[in-house]
Amino acid sequence: MTPGISRRNFVLSTAIASAAALVPGSSLADPAATADESSSPVRLGLASYTFRNFAREQMIGFMKDLRVFDLNAKDAKDHLPMDAAAEAQAVSDYTANGIRLHAAGAIYFREAAEDDIRSKFEYVKRAGIKVIVAGDPSPETLPRIEKFVKEYDIRLAIHNHGPEDKLWPSPLDILKDIKGMDPRIGCCIDVGHTVRADTDVVEAIHQVGARLFNMHMKDLTDFHDKGSQVAVGDGKMPIRAIFEALIKQKYQGFVDLEYEVHADDPMPGVSKSYAYMRGVLAGMGYSKHV
Repeated sequence: MTPGISRRNFVLSTAIASAAALVPGSSLADPAATADESSSPVRLGLASYTFRNFAREQMIGFMKDLRVFDLNAKDAKDHLPMDAAAEAQAVSDYTANGIRLHAAGAIYFREAAEDDIRSKFEYVKRAGIKVIVAGDPSPETLPRIEKFVKEYDIRLAIHNHGPEDKLWPSPLDILKDIKGMDPRIGCCIDVGHTVRADTDVVEAIHQVGARLFNMHMKDLTDFHDKGSQVAVGDGKMPIRAIFEALIKQKYQGFVDLEYEVHADDPMPGVSKSYAYMRGVLAGMGYSKHV
């Protein structure tokens, strides 16, 4: 093994190459094709909920091993605490390790009181984050939240939660309720919950269009079974078609892996998921910066 390369990075690099080799036309599978590589328009990030059982310092180490430096942080463990002083320390730790915060959430707006809403916008503003992934704001509360979206110039990406969600099982349900509202109010499409709501995820991306601010990526072996989640690439999710739709829509946000299974030992599935997604992008001709 080459000096300076950790065993974990070596294994990860091998996994990436192996995944790419499975993708037709992958430039990683064919070294001669690398002359035509271009930077990926699909940016891969991480939802910190994936590492909800691990402290911030451990998660930062995992992210370095994964070569993922863009984070959607949640107030879980000590990932991005609501307390201002603790939050400042978290932001400092991320910055020192080259990790960029691009979204926060899911954040739940369980109270309609303006003081509560403002506190959450202040929390995100302090971290320098421009996208809130919102868990459950009711349609009745949205006009009040819209005032803060305008005041803080922070986008609100409402997260759909599948058939169990009585408000917004699908991104298409969200669109109905935000029609005519400020364009900074949009969607976070969770692909797993979307397919479980019997919604074509590729079509949803096209319909949401410019109101798509964040993506949560996962894979399922059964589109009607929440418990069938597996590493990305091991299920039925149309990953390449999703990436193609995002590129066609000129999506500017991140595709954040949210791996919700094996919470005490997520790295094998997480590593495999990034390897597969990078392999797909390589097969599409985007081998740089993935």
